[in-house]
Amino acid sequence: MGIENVTHIDNIRLSDDGAVVILDQSLLPTETKYLTLRSRQALFEAISTLRVRGAPAIGIFAAYAVYVLSNQTKAASFDAFYTDFSENADYLDASRPTAVNLRKALDRMDRVVKKSSGQPIPQILEAMRAEALAIHREDMDMCLRISEYGLELVKDGDGVLTHCNAGPLATSRYGTGLGTLFLARERGVALHAFCDETRPLLQGARLTTYELQKAGIDCTLICDNMASIVMKEGKINAVFVGCDRVAANGDTANKIGTSGVAILAKYYSIPFYVFCPSSSIDFTCKTGGDIKIELRQPEEIREKFFEKPMALPEVKCYNPAFDVTDNALITAIVTEKGICRAPYTESLAEAFMK
Repeated sequence: MGIENVTHIDNIRLSDDGAVVILDQSLLPTETKYLTLRSRQALFEAISTLRVRGAPAIGIFAAYAVYVLSNQTKAASFDAFYTDFSENADYLDASRPTAVNLRKALDRMDRVVKKSSGQPIPQILEAMRAEALAIHREDMDMCLRISEYGLELVKDGDGVLTHCNAGPLATSRYGTGLGTLFLARERGVALHAFCDETRPLLQGARLTTYELQKAGIDCTLICDNMASIVMKEGKINAVFVGCDRVAANGDTANKIGTSGVAILAKYYSIPFYVFCPSSSIDFTCKTGGDIKIELRQPEEIREKFFEKPMALPEVKCYNPAFDVTDNALITAIVTEKGICRAPYTESLAEAFMK
């Protein structure tokens, strides 16, 4: 398979005729299908069913989505327009509770609308469109800068363990947790990725290996419970993960299983790095204990991706989508403003709250 420029996957865009167009990630890697979305229900469902996923990508999508819905308003006054906007924003925000990027993007759109009070509605809509496009462009820039800093943490020949998917599909370009791998490939630095499959939704198997293989990056897929043995065998020099929300103290919510990988890395003295754009940092959240963890349907464990159910229908399932990694297990948090290290209450605040 030839090398493809997957660092620029067109996974989310705003169409000229007033819709959000996304690459349906729920169908990858076996089917490539783009969806054109306009209705409230379809936009909500795209987030809740993981057709669009990854904290930064969800934020970009939400900004476009609330603009598209506002563009359909019948309101003649600002008050009526803002009521419709707020209802749509709150509706979209309820689609997934853990990633902070969703709420942050909607809050940015809210500030633009409020600032435009008194202007004609077409001008308000144009300001919203400009802001949504800015959110998208900023993410591209953040991902590249994060990836640059990540290169400081690895050397030619290193093995990197990944969990879930934090590449271009989850962001806009390069990615966060995977961005350094793509940038290393462009600059002639040979890294080898060991990719956790990431049960139960298999984002590592379906998406991360898809992106890496398409880009010509050396990668090996492993089951989640194989992480310990590849670490013990000396094949892993660093762990790279993304994040959905980082608390002010550095506690990090990421895809379920991340905290277990961090514990293993600590045991085997392997550096564990969290790649985090500023849009995923929540300074209003003091610790990981304040992060609401999304619980998903039991069918994802019992049935999804199996030809037949793997458990009796009456078997109880506990299916948290995320867990929280304690800051003590994190070697560093890599941001677009630099590499932050413990104590994170100080380093994160110094980087982002000056």
